[in-house]
Amino acid sequence: MKLSKTNQKIDNNVCKALTIACETSLHDVAGFVWLTHRANYTNFPASLVITCVFNTDEEVTVMKAQQQDEVLRASIQKQLLKIGVVVKNIKLCVRFDSEEACLHQHRGQWPERLALRVVKQKPNARRVH
Repeated sequence: MKLSKTNQKIDNNVCKALTIACETSLHDVAGFVWLTHRANYTNFPASLVITCVFNTDEEVTVMKAQQQDEVLRASIQKQLLKIGVVVKNIKLCVRFDSEEACLHQHRGQWPERLALRVVKQKPNARRVH
């Protein structure tokens, strides 16, 4: 689905903000490797879903145990606020996954895996790293 010029501009700004959050988190959160986002721009920012990806399921578990999920969410929220995107509940917006889980459950096919994470939306997925 092609985005309107306005929505494309919003998406570009979201990508830039998430790229900054991603680069920062690569240094701050052990095991974190990349993130991506999807959104239905007719219901934005409520439809925004950000998936933070780690190498292994164990790294996700350790990250949560060490409360690094809060660090990731705070970094993402900070960058989104800088571009004027206010997310009501960042905990619902940011999800965690692993390369390991995608490989086992979806043969490494991230578009297929991420499509399952969006309900009743026409997502626009972009991998940011």
